[in-house]
Amino acid sequence: MKRWAIRRNLTAGLWRVFGWRFVGQPTESRAGILIGAPHTSNWDYVAMLAICWRSGIAPKFLGKKELFSGPMGVLARLSGGIPVDRDNPHALVSELVELVRHGDEFFLVIAPEGTRAKKDYWKSGFYRLAEDTGLPVTLGFIDRATKTAGWGPTLHVTGDVAADMQVLRDFYRDKGGVHPANRTEPRFRVERPTRAALAREKAAGDVPPTGPGPVV
Repeated sequence: MKRWAIRRNLTAGLWRVFGWRFVGQPTESRAGILIGAPHTSNWDYVAMLAICWRSGIAPKFLGKKELFSGPMGVLARLSGGIPVDRDNPHALVSELVELVRHGDEFFLVIAPEGTRAKKDYWKSGFYRLAEDTGLPVTLGFIDRATKTAGWGPTLHVTGDVAADMQVLRDFYRDKGGVHPANRTEPRFRVERPTRAALAREKAAGDVPPTGPGPVV
């Protein structure tokens, strides 16, 4: 508890020093998927980390399994990393479900834009994870124009992809990120897909990539 108090006080102080405002109320759920958007700069993960710490919630991120060996692996796990075996994606879903079943309180931070540069579409991996695990999706945001960052609404995906994504588009419409020119509209390549279409999208590589930080 003392550690979390230190983190909350530290992040609250940093908000004030840099003139940013933390807005919104965290979801009542203590576990879920946290969307980090718009993803336009290297500061975005710092902002999502600060949002979680400010709210007393543990962030987690996905990383290549190779990053979790040796001394760096210890650091990766301590900072909330979850190793991903891309040859066995079902293992990730099982692990997340097991964490929830055991009462772990965490938010898996995912930036669906997939890159800091402007693209045509978001990656749909977070949506499939939400479907497969039953975890709610909370919309985190950062907006330099208003110097605000924080929590947006939380939703449980319904399977009606177009309707669910419209909720995201409505929310992020006035959120520009740090570099608005790099913002990608919340839209999947296929928004009225069958399971087969989602499988084809996955085979084409439209899945959350892994790396040393959050899924981006």
